Amino acid sequence: MEVAWSDESHFLIHHVRVRHLPGEHMNLDLAAVYVSDAQYNRKIVFDTSPQAIRLYLLYNHWGMQFLVYAFIVIDLALAIFEDPAVIPLPIWATTMIEIVCLSAFGFRLVHYAKVIPLERFWKDPKNICIIVIILLSLVDIIIYWLLKAIGLFAVRWSRVLRPLLLVNITEGRQLRRALRSIRNALPQILCVFLLFMFSVFMFSLLALKLFVKRGLTTTDGDAYFTSYLEIVFDLYVLVTTANSPDVMMPAYNSSVFFALFFFIYILINTYIFNSVFLAIVYNNYKKYLKQEVRQLVKVKRHKMVQAFELLQEKKGEETVVTQASWNQLVRLVQPDISNAHRELLWSVSDNSKKGCIGKGAFVQLPDLLNMQVTIEKAEQPPLQTLLPPLYLSIPSRLVCRMVRHRLFVYTYDLITLVNAVFICLDEENLLIANTEWVFLALYLLEILLKLYTFKPRTFFSRHKFWNCRQILDIVFILRIVRLIRVVDRIKRSGVQGRIFSVVYYVFAMVGMELFKGKIHFFDVKSTHPDKAFCGNPLLKNSSFAKHNYCKNNFNNVISSFILLLELTVVNQCGFTAVTHVSARIFFVLFHIVIVIIIINIFIAFVLEAFFVEYTMEKSDLQSSLEKKIKELELGIKQYVSDNFAARLALNLF
Repeated sequence: MEVAWSDESHFLIHHVRVRHLPGEHMNLDLAAVYVSDAQYNRKIVFDTSPQAIRLYLLYNHWGMQFLVYAFIVIDLALAIFEDPAVIPLPIWATTMIEIVCLSAFGFRLVHYAKVIPLERFWKDPKNICIIVIILLSLVDIIIYWLLKAIGLFAVRWSRVLRPLLLVNITEGRQLRRALRSIRNALPQILCVFLLFMFSVFMFSLLALKLFVKRGLTTTDGDAYFTSYLEIVFDLYVLVTTANSPDVMMPAYNSSVFFALFFFIYILINTYIFNSVFLAIVYNNYKKYLKQEVRQLVKVKRHKMVQAFELLQEKKGEETVVTQASWNQLVRLVQPDISNAHRELLWSVSDNSKKGCIGKGAFVQLPDLLNMQVTIEKAEQPPLQTLLPPLYLSIPSRLVCRMVRHRLFVYTYDLITLVNAVFICLDEENLLIANTEWVFLALYLLEILLKLYTFKPRTFFSRHKFWNCRQILDIVFILRIVRLIRVVDRIKRSGVQGRIFSVVYYVFAMVGMELFKGKIHFFDVKSTHPDKAFCGNPLLKNSSFAKHNYCKNNFNNVISSFILLLELTVVNQCGFTAVTHVSARIFFVLFHIVIVIIIINIFIAFVLEAFFVEYTMEKSDLQSSLEKKIKELELGIKQYVSDNFAARLALNLF
């Protein structure tokens, strides 16, 4: 089955002929929908009948979206209760829950079919994919029940399809874009990967010729580098440095010159090829990211032009939207917006104070709405109210300037890191133990200085979360958690986490079906005779059992996820011992997908995020908003987002 994760890649700017709606009110509702779509970068081409618009508004309601995600989480979480289970539940219970979830997805799909034109619904690959997943899941449930009823072995093969629901729902557009960037990079990655594997095969052949007749043995007494396939696997694992220097030591012990072989191998395959993989992924990431941004901006403008055409009025030779229509539209799109905020946005749009705006100013409305502006009441710091001469004195103003300066923030970040070093040192030492009181005093001084400088409302506002956390630091003396303050400055993307979750879930489901029950863990206090070989005689005297890796198994979804985290270094020979040498294909494939592809995509995202952060300038729209705030001398403190293209680029992946 071909998985469809793109509802946007096939999207072409398509002019939707707006039906004649009964009255100006319906035009306003439809225009509000277009503006909302532009604000949230939705590309759905929906039916414009009054009933379809009402259904579309309901479809995009946050409550409906919350229910969809809730049912997806429940569906994915069923793996905890299904065989092999962490908490076993009867088969009928998990089956009923899954059927309810599938019914909810089906209902959501029917709702979507009522919103968009029917021919477009059946041309959308993601809709077909969801239908196929639902049908295959139902077929799997029926087959599983029948096989269990007659006492035969049964496999829940449809569980690997569950994460694809998260990918193909309408709300998963960011995840689809990220996966599409991976798909676009695959052809070039494949070419380099084949060259990389050719290098591994050639070095393996050279190793075989070098060591096969020397009679070398490993520390366990096994023959060293005598089997070509074993050499290929060992050298592939060596790329991750997981088995270094163990794999080299027998040859190195024989002759110091053999170390040169491994040095050249690691240099070429670990450093050069890994760097090439990252370069290819990053290059493709930037290339397709620009295309995505360009397409989204084009669609966004198209939606706003449609909204403008619905509200336009003739004023002389100009076609404009009046302030009254604009105000009604903004109230519909963002009901919780304050009057002061709305008037500010209008003053930015209608800079010439004509009482109306043209198409060029109107299409900027989604960007204006996306800029966060926090309105604060004009209030003074308490000390300024109580003792104005003291607070407004020259020394006091110098203190306030120092606290507001960026260097003050950097100084306390450095103090936090130094504190971390002292935390790691021996606290039995009286001098080191007493330094904690010094750091505590410094944090208390920071809080007092900020309270002195800033208004209380500003200090405890939602944008000053770390100030509230500092209070907790003083009360609870939370030392380690303070380190998160530094990490908090790095922007993160939830999309990357979802990609990892999807891949890990799929491999966890496959791993449980392949390897469940092959390896068993026994408690430390257990005296069971099978404890010595992890419950499987095939592991007797193996390094896997000797090192007590028995808990690394696929016997439930939690241990599977933990094991997959470890499998980024590939080396899990225990499973090949209890199954077949071909089991290595599973682990190598997981390493390729996670390390070579997904992690490089994540690194590319981080690099691009930092480049954008440090190179972008303020947009004209943002500058206009700041200028207008200063002109009007409003008591408004702004937290304005970055320019549209940069912000959109970071949010895409």
